[in-house]
Amino acid sequence: MDRLDAMHIFVRVAELGSFAAAAQQMGVARSVVTRQIAALEAHLGVKLMARSTRRLTLTSGGTAYLEKCRVILNLVESAETDVAAERLTPRGNIHISLPLSFGLKRVAPLLLDFARAYPEVVLDMDYSDRRQNLIEEGIDLTLRITRQLAPGDIARKLGVARLKVVASPDYLARHGRPQQLADLAHHEYLGYTLSGSGVLQFLVGGQLQSVHVRSRLTANNGDVLLDAAARGMGLTNHPDFLADDYLADGRLEEVLAEFAQPELGIYAMLPSNRHVPHRVRVLMDFLAEGLLRKTVDTAG
Repeated sequence: MDRLDAMHIFVRVAELGSFAAAAQQMGVARSVVTRQIAALEAHLGVKLMARSTRRLTLTSGGTAYLEKCRVILNLVESAETDVAAERLTPRGNIHISLPLSFGLKRVAPLLLDFARAYPEVVLDMDYSDRRQNLIEEGIDLTLRITRQLAPGDIARKLGVARLKVVASPDYLARHGRPQQLADLAHHEYLGYTLSGSGVLQFLVGGQLQSVHVRSRLTANNGDVLLDAAARGMGLTNHPDFLADDYLADGRLEEVLAEFAQPELGIYAMLPSNRHVPHRVRVLMDFLAEGLLRKTVDTAG
């Protein structure tokens, strides 16, 4: 292996915090990883990592070297990609993680179209609402739907989703239609576990207003809650990409539509600020265009 290969191995080990994990992710023997790091340290004359039976940490020299390695590797990959991009057919593996319901309803058809359009790309699709560590799990790209990104997140915004409070005609006939936000406190509410506490937020006069709701039934999947709402069990609040099918066929009705909620961003999340491979950039462009087209079609 040459010096760039050794740098790449060092970066992987530093990011994963483990020789074994880096070896597994890169598909090489652990002895190869250990030997390359040792050779790198010998060449530099500096200890890069402090190793113990429990954990691996970077020395001050290792931390400084890590940042320089990232810059160098990014420049090399960027240079190669820029030269070849015009003639490159996207190829290679892409491990993508997607939220379960949104992934199945809106993204899966786009990914199948992408796979058909780019037969030299190998797609590994992981549908889960579990929050994942992209670096540790070797994920190239994940989609996240959120109101606010965390500091340090590397993301590209692909679109937006609007939240809607909905209930069945039967439920509204029995319990009355809420007219004001304060009315929500007196209704049965079906809560989405992953959204946190039983508080809904609305934009009133440009300011956020919080409304407390009480849940007798909660779940970590929106489809289950929408089905429960369609059975007349209460109000629930979900993004348009989940609720619109129920609204279209009359199983549910939107309430309090005049009170807007802060929109949700649909983001493509990347594992780090490393140079993005050509195949991943092509996929992000493909998804952005496809989601925009779907939004326009729905609005029309």
